Amino acid sequence: MRELRRLLSYLGPYRRDMFIGGLLVFVETVFELVIPVLMADLIDVGVEHRDLHYIVGKGLQMGLCALLALVTGLLYARFAARAAYGWGARVREAQYEKVQSYAFSNLDRFETGSLVTRMTTDVTVLQNAVNGGLRPLVRSPVMLVMGLGLSFWMNAELALIFVVCAPILALILFLVVSRVAPMYSRLQKAVDRLNNVVQEGLTAIRAVKAFVRGEYEEDKFQSVNQELMETSQRTFHLAVLNLPAFQFTMYTAIVLILWFGGGMILEGGLQVGELTGFLSYVLQVMNSFMMISNVFLLLTRSLASAHRIAEVLDEDIVLTSPEDPIRVVPDGSVDYQGVSFKYHDDAKAYALSGVDLHIKAGQTVGILGGTGSAKTTLVQLIPRLYDVTRGSVKVGGHDVREYDLTALRDAVGIVLQKNVLFSGTVRENLQWGDREADDETLWAACRAACADEFLEKMPGGLDADLGQGGVNVSGGQKQRLCIARALLKKPKILIFDDSTSAVDTATEGKIRSALAGLTGVTKIIIAQRVTSVMHTDLIVILEDGRVHATGTHAQLLASDPIYQEIYASQMKGGEEHGPSAQREKA
Repeated sequence: MRELRRLLSYLGPYRRDMFIGGLLVFVETVFELVIPVLMADLIDVGVEHRDLHYIVGKGLQMGLCALLALVTGLLYARFAARAAYGWGARVREAQYEKVQSYAFSNLDRFETGSLVTRMTTDVTVLQNAVNGGLRPLVRSPVMLVMGLGLSFWMNAELALIFVVCAPILALILFLVVSRVAPMYSRLQKAVDRLNNVVQEGLTAIRAVKAFVRGEYEEDKFQSVNQELMETSQRTFHLAVLNLPAFQFTMYTAIVLILWFGGGMILEGGLQVGELTGFLSYVLQVMNSFMMISNVFLLLTRSLASAHRIAEVLDEDIVLTSPEDPIRVVPDGSVDYQGVSFKYHDDAKAYALSGVDLHIKAGQTVGILGGTGSAKTTLVQLIPRLYDVTRGSVKVGGHDVREYDLTALRDAVGIVLQKNVLFSGTVRENLQWGDREADDETLWAACRAACADEFLEKMPGGLDADLGQGGVNVSGGQKQRLCIARALLKKPKILIFDDSTSAVDTATEGKIRSALAGLTGVTKIIIAQRVTSVMHTDLIVILEDGRVHATGTHAQLLASDPIYQEIYASQMKGGEEHGPSAQREKA
């Protein structure tokens, strides 16, 4: 309940709409409750005395009450819809904004499909709770209190039947809610699993087709879909039990009232009009009980969704700017001082251990190492995508934790190992690097990244549509566009994480020549090919998360066995031509 109250704080300007909607429901209910009293008078006075004028007058009063109830009901629908969907939009926006501030370690705690469910299905549950629950939430207590009061006022003896029925209805509601409440959480988790499978299957559809795994993916989807179906059936099979149980109790109460009321009429202790009006109140009171039960079910499901949404909003952001941050990065120098890092506190081993490394401003540094040697992890500490576990990383002479996060990341351009383009045109994607860049600036960046070679052939050029995720361009073309986008930032540090792996060596050479012309920019190049780093000012060899060796190409080729082996395997055709093979032959 605490989470739901907290989410209600996001109503903001829609709080007024919700209040007006509740007020309109109250007025509508009062008009409806007046009608049975008028009907009783119409029968007992007008019909009994055959007073046509009285009957018409009461009939007009009843019609006016019905019309006013209809108008207030329609107005309620308008205000309730505004409140529900406006609130939902604000909650979704709050979640999305919070996710944007997450560090990578925060994102590791949530699956993508789960976050999608929390921003869509769970918010829809809350919207439905307001849109479909506000009316009975206000209406049912009013109908219950006023209906019971008027019933006892009309005939206290018959009204005692409610005293018997109420505990039975309360017991039914308690049993249903207690069984259904935990099932709603399981239901939403089943939706999470379905969304994950759908997302993975659609994202990797090319791999699925290439490996002819469509049938396997269909079976996987069928499994989670079947699980969701069965969970939904079990949940709502129990949830809908309240309706027949309440109806059975209600109609039993009506039969008893007709039985005892008929006897009282025969004895002269009750009039027909009074019994008719009393039955109207019985129906309203019983309906109010059913509405209350539905509200409880809506509330129960809403609490499960509210808890899941609150988990997103209450997630503690691991990386934040300090209270008085440095807002200007002086230069592109990078210093690793005794850096050790692991992704999770409970991890047994460090991904990086005891790293000491100094990169001067304006230097070009190459990083080589085998798979799993933590090359990407090393550079992700520079823009503070993760925080070090031990030691410190300094940029421009200051610890990265002293900078304003936005200022630090603006000073670092990074081309990730996994190239990411967004739906839209080439221009829109490139302007992520510089929103104000004109065509001349965009083309200059594209020429430096050798992206102009294919852009000039594409219909539309800079305005060519890339499709969802850049599906209209190849892997190498994606890499070149991502490089151009990073260049447009004009950063003090440029990081290329294996960003030319999909381009040919000739194109890579052109890109390398263009990058060499960037003065005052520190360039860090992670690569698998020796040719990508052999011309850099410094080469760093990583092995098992540690700095194995540093030096220039000539120094490492003369002294480091790992570098010699990499060089031999790539440049001379294999180990039979490498230094180790030469020593064996000698």
